[in-house]
Amino acid sequence: MTPNPISVTFDIGEGRMVTIETGKLARQADGAVTVRLGDCVILATVVANKEPKEGQSFFPLTVDYQEKFASAGRIPGSFFKREARLNDYEILTSRLIDRALRPLFPEDYLCDVQVLVSLISSDPEVMPDAMACLAASAALAVSDIPVQEIISEVRIAKVNGEMVVNPSRTQLAEADMDFMIAATDRNIMMVEGEGKECQEEDLVKAIELAHNVIKIQVKAQEELRDKVGVKGKREYTKPYRNEELYAKITTFAKDKMLAIASKASAKNERQEAFENLLKETTEFLGEEIPDEDKSLIKFYFGELQYNVVRDMILATNKRLDGRGLEDIRPLTMEVDYLPSPHGSALFTRGETQSLTTVTLGTPLDELLVESAASSDYSKFILHYNFPPFSTGEVKMMRGVGRREVGHGNLAQRSLKQILPGSDYPYTVRVVSDILESNGSSSMATVCAGSLALMDAGVPFKKHVSGVAMGLISKEGKFAILTDILGDEDHLGDMDFKVTGTKEGICGVQMDIKVDGLSMDIMRKALDQAKRGRLFILDAMYQCIPEHRSDVKPHAPRMEKLIIDSEFIGAVIGPGGKIIQEIQKTTGATINITEVGKTGEVSIFSANKESLDQAVAWVKSIVSVPEIGDVYEGTVKGIKEFGAFVEFLPGKQGLLHISEIMWKRLDSMDNVFHEGDKVKVKLIGVDPKTGKFKLSRKALIPKPESNPATKPSGNN
Repeated sequence: MTPNPISVTFDIGEGRMVTIETGKLARQADGAVTVRLGDCVILATVVANKEPKEGQSFFPLTVDYQEKFASAGRIPGSFFKREARLNDYEILTSRLIDRALRPLFPEDYLCDVQVLVSLISSDPEVMPDAMACLAASAALAVSDIPVQEIISEVRIAKVNGEMVVNPSRTQLAEADMDFMIAATDRNIMMVEGEGKECQEEDLVKAIELAHNVIKIQVKAQEELRDKVGVKGKREYTKPYRNEELYAKITTFAKDKMLAIASKASAKNERQEAFENLLKETTEFLGEEIPDEDKSLIKFYFGELQYNVVRDMILATNKRLDGRGLEDIRPLTMEVDYLPSPHGSALFTRGETQSLTTVTLGTPLDELLVESAASSDYSKFILHYNFPPFSTGEVKMMRGVGRREVGHGNLAQRSLKQILPGSDYPYTVRVVSDILESNGSSSMATVCAGSLALMDAGVPFKKHVSGVAMGLISKEGKFAILTDILGDEDHLGDMDFKVTGTKEGICGVQMDIKVDGLSMDIMRKALDQAKRGRLFILDAMYQCIPEHRSDVKPHAPRMEKLIIDSEFIGAVIGPGGKIIQEIQKTTGATINITEVGKTGEVSIFSANKESLDQAVAWVKSIVSVPEIGDVYEGTVKGIKEFGAFVEFLPGKQGLLHISEIMWKRLDSMDNVFHEGDKVKVKLIGVDPKTGKFKLSRKALIPKPESNPATKPSGNN
């Protein structure tokens, strides 16, 4: 069949034209499009099974974003020279797409859906992640897969005080705000990003600007869908339901469920009570109910629990653990908890606990962050671990999951806003191990990470805290919840995490599960989140008010020297001879990086004596000798007219026989031996040869003349 491409084109501002095309590539997929901006081309495909798997009880959506290295004319650096498992950047982009698409599908749609998005042509100035969700949504729009709405996603950055839509890579490097926003033409669906202590109103303005741009992109997808001729969505098999059974369960369990929810009990006690009530409900229904209804008991019990708890909170402004809407659970925190790490903190908020460590390393420990378009090194690394025991569960340990990558990224991008700049020579690794979890362990990671960085002596100027917000809304009423529990996250309409300092926002991650979230509710949620953030910050400052003045005694010592680039070769030496000798003799580790016309020499050592010795050695190599300075030199060679003395590494001068002492010497016999140490003064430089002239006698007091030998003065 001859390809019949169909396309639409629209302007995203400043003459940047985006083209969405379908009908040419991947025509056996249920939906396939390419999205192009400049030289950046993204291919998105979507395929859905016609029927759900037998017994399927959840919506199995899979989203994978991958960058083909050929798109940038590069060969992967792996041993196999092919694209392997998704890297963290690709996982994070996949999550951005997934979180925006998932609410679009009907709740009773349980067929497997696979969305694959690939970067097939790269533009060095176009950020592909800002267009990946547009491509995925467009592929769904031109298919018959039963999505309820069309969405898109854009990046908003603040560059030099101006809001920019989908900034270039160069612009983004200078931005002090970077937010990704997904929305339909009516509602905001997802927000994620970071800011250098931006204000709440700045975030609201960014969301409003993004929504206006997204409406244009949704309209373009609708135009493409109409051109393709998509008339409707496919019919699908809906799961079996029995409303009569739901009514029986409600009659028996509703009041008992409300009593459990109102008891203000701890997580484990509450879970056990709900489990026992489920058993009672099952026994009440009896064994005679049909097999197909037995599988529905747990489903309807969950539906009832969802409605009972939400109604209780809206009616009483009291929550499952008895708190008010804005109350934060009890906080305990401790720094210097572990003796061996370079910094550590234990942060507990209610039933959520993070044990976080900080390790200081050398530039050799920097992390290579590679994508199709770039390879960069990061000096700040944050890893988040969520073991199954933290929720009292037994699960296979199969490596880091996407959730852990996403939560770790939110904490990392929040803390990095306050980290020292590139002049700070240490590579910093933060590891958060979640030991208990009942609500927002990522926000506990932010708080524990801030405390641990202060404890490690990193020049971390301000504390950063975080709080997770929730929303419950029904029939015009709503309740905004501060510091949500795990159950409240599951039952609520919004999961809204905000991090920041006392001065402003550093990070945001928001997922909205309900239509019609107004900007007024958004502003109220941000204002309430600020109050919660400040409350936690006050407690953190009481724990450790500022970073330690120095690193721990067992942490590596460090000093950075900036030298002229012409001296880099002198420090390294032929074949690395000099730098290897310094490292072998002192035990220090030296890393040299050329930056423009200067060299950055980072020197690390396990103890101060070793560090000082290495620093002095490097300084002596790069120092420029000045006439009048005094040096401790080493005799390198002896001639009949004097001695050659190395007074600085690689720098020798002539100590002439006449400059050794005030007494006249007839020869150099037995005056010096090679290797002797001698203190000398630089007295001049030969203008023709540039050779250094040294003197020893200039450092020796001139002896007084003997009066008996003086001439009489009479002729």
